Amino acid sequence: MISPTRRAHHGCVEPIEYAVSLVVSRVQPLVREPRIWRSGMGAKTALLAFADGDIRPALLGATRSQRDETEMLVRRIHPGYRVEPVEDGTLWDYVYPPDDITYATKLAGAEVFCDRRLVLDRPSELPEHLRAVGAGRRIIMHGMHSVSDWCCFAVWEDGELIRSLSLSPNGGIAENIGEPYEFELPYWAGEYPVVPVSGWPDRGPYPLPFHPLELGDEALCALFGFAVEGHPDEIDPEGVHLHGFRVTDPSGEEQAAREAAYAAVLQRMGKPRRFRRGSDGVMHEVDSDDL
Repeated sequence: MISPTRRAHHGCVEPIEYAVSLVVSRVQPLVREPRIWRSGMGAKTALLAFADGDIRPALLGATRSQRDETEMLVRRIHPGYRVEPVEDGTLWDYVYPPDDITYATKLAGAEVFCDRRLVLDRPSELPEHLRAVGAGRRIIMHGMHSVSDWCCFAVWEDGELIRSLSLSPNGGIAENIGEPYEFELPYWAGEYPVVPVSGWPDRGPYPLPFHPLELGDEALCALFGFAVEGHPDEIDPEGVHLHGFRVTDPSGEEQAAREAAYAAVLQRMGKPRRFRRGSDGVMHEVDSDDL
């Protein structure tokens, strides 16, 4: 069993959830301790990996895999889908690729896939064919999205789900299975609460005992050896080469369902609300004409 012990340094969610959370985030900014952002993408990940054990040594010793061999793995992950080559990249560049894009590599004792479709709001619902790919091995899922402040991570050992956590401030705890890892304990103990920004009217306490992205980054460090924010990395994600593929449902059903979901969200969102801090120190809602 994996036993990450790294402590904190600081004291597939659906598109609908992302968009709705975007509206909420406009009216409830939060104070977090300063972090070093190294990319314009924000805290977003979509990772699924299969490994013979701890994946960090495989990433540390990563070499460029063969494209044809990697493509075979991608076809196994997405059976029946159309697979076309796109430009290569690195784990840092494409830890959260665009829709219909998969980045992957085959390493000594591990395979890594970056694909939005492979992270789930409830990780325990991992499709059976993906469990079969990881039979007898360790499977690791990690997902974050900074718009909805959502994160998930999960670990299977030899087919058994050992730990799964998925949560966001708006959706609450979607899944919490297994015993927390040691790196989680300070968060659940309330050592890293989120403090609301002063001046916002009618704002209650943050709905979770910690910020999901803070724990998500900690989990990424413990499970994969690197992070998207300010933690010092054991693994250099820019040194892990990935092959890129456009992977699409030939029937078009997957793409159509996704576009329909986006359209439904936009229809329900309404106009964004805008606020300005007044001379009294309180945030007041303003009309677009007042800007």
